[in-house]
Amino acid sequence: MTTRVVRVAGLSVRYSLRAFAMSALLAILLAVLCGYALTVGKFEIPVGQVLTMLVGNPGPQGIDYVFWTVRMPRVLTAVLVGVMFGVAGDIIQSLSRNPLGSPDVLGFGGGAATGALLQILVFGASASAVAGGAIVGAFATAAVVYLIAYRRGVIGYRLVLAGIGIAALLTALNRYLLITAELNDAYRAAVWLTGSLLDRTWEHVTIATVAAGSLIPAALLMSRRLTLLEMGDDTSASLGVAPERSRAVLFVIAVGLTGAAVASAGPIAFIALAAPHIARRMVHAAGPSLIASGLVGAILLLGADLACQQVFPTGDLPAGVATGALGGLYLAIVLGTRWR
Repeated sequence: MTTRVVRVAGLSVRYSLRAFAMSALLAILLAVLCGYALTVGKFEIPVGQVLTMLVGNPGPQGIDYVFWTVRMPRVLTAVLVGVMFGVAGDIIQSLSRNPLGSPDVLGFGGGAATGALLQILVFGASASAVAGGAIVGAFATAAVVYLIAYRRGVIGYRLVLAGIGIAALLTALNRYLLITAELNDAYRAAVWLTGSLLDRTWEHVTIATVAAGSLIPAALLMSRRLTLLEMGDDTSASLGVAPERSRAVLFVIAVGLTGAAVASAGPIAFIALAAPHIARRMVHAAGPSLIASGLVGAILLLGADLACQQVFPTGDLPAGVATGALGGLYLAIVLGTRWR
C-alpha cells in the first residue's frame, strides 16, 4: 500500500493514497445522497429551491417547514448515526480481533435499548431523557461484558462470547417490557426498537452532534494505538503503548458512540457490523480504517432510509427493517466465507 507522510509543526501524519482517494469518493457519494434525500419524499422540493434555502434564503412557507423541520433533521441524524455506528463497529472489531465483533452483537445496542425502553414505557420521558437512558444502558452493559471477559486482560473470543450471552438476556428483557406495557406505549416503543429515522427533530440532531463531535476526534487520535493493539499486547507494549489502558479508553469511546447512536435513532441493526468490512475491502487496509468506516456507515443508513421511502412511498417503514434484511444477508455471506 502506497503511503505518504505529512509533517506540520513537528507532527507527522502517515496516510495511504488509496485510503485517502476512497474516503474522498465516499464523501462525494454521501454528499450526493444527502442532496437527493433533501429533494425527494411525499412533498418534492426542486434542487434549485434546496440550494437557495441552504445558503440562507427563506423559501415558501410550506416548503420551508418541510425542509427545515422534517427533512433536514432526518438527513443529518442519518448521517451522524451512521458515522457513529461505523466508527464504533470498526473499533470493536479491531479490539476483539473478530469479524463478528460489533456493538449490536456484543449487546451494547441491546443495553442502550433497554435503558431507553425503561424511559419510554415506565417514565414516559422526553427525547433527552430517553437519550440519557440509552447511554447509561450501553455503558452498564459494556461494564458487565468487560468484567465477564476480563481475565488478566481481555481476549477477543471471551469478549464476543460474553457479549452474545448478555445480548440474549437483554433481548428477552426488552420483549418482556414490550408485552407488559400499555398498547399505545408498546407500539411506540416497538417502532423505536426497530430503529427508525421517522419524526427526527433538532433535539436528536443535537444529541448526535455532541456525541460525534467529542468522541470521533478522540477515536481518530487513538487510531494509531488501535492499529498497534492488533499486533498483540507484547508488540504494542514494546512500541510504547499500554495495552489494557488503551483498550479500555477505546472501549469507552466505542460504547459512547453506540449509546448516542441508539439514543438518536434506535438500535438500527448491522450498520456497525457491515460498515467496517466494506470499508476495509475498499481501502485494502489490514487494520482499522475509522474514517472510511464512518462514511460507509452513513451511506448505508441514509441509503436504507431512502430505499424505504421509495419502495413504500405512502408508508412509514423504519430504516431498521431495511438494514436488518440486508444485514442478515451480509452476515450469512460473511459466515459462509469464513467457514470455507
